[in-house]
Amino acid sequence: MTAQAAGFEELRDLYQEVILDHGRKPRNHFRMEVFDASARGDNPMCGDRVELFLALEDGHISKASFLGRGCAISQASASLLTELVPGLTTGEARAMAARLREMAKTGVRDGSTPALERLSALSGVHEFPSRVKCATLAWHALDAALDGSKEASSE
Repeated sequence: MTAQAAGFEELRDLYQEVILDHGRKPRNHFRMEVFDASARGDNPMCGDRVELFLALEDGHISKASFLGRGCAISQASASLLTELVPGLTTGEARAMAARLREMAKTGVRDGSTPALERLSALSGVHEFPSRVKCATLAWHALDAALDGSKEASSE
């Protein structure tokens, strides 16, 4: 095995570990008592469900949490979302959601910021088109919550 191939395997293992860790022990997995925006996302093809809760202050997301069930990818993605969007403006959060969707569809990782580097763990789903919807569901719910909608779809 070449050094480049070995490095790729190590990176893939690291990304898989991030997904498994967040899937097994999701962060911020609770319903906030007080929130300003929320939306529910369902993926009827595989049964993934995410309900996202956001606290907003002065155009920024101050807190995020979720409830959900489904595969490790959907739950890990929601968990990462709730860790990464607090402190961002709503515009920055939308931009992050767009970048995540692009990574999930194309597999092209974006390490331009530490947050996007963490989300690169989900870029491998591009190899499995049915899993792209799992990885992007929570991010569609984020956009829906910020738009004032109550429902999001992974379509």
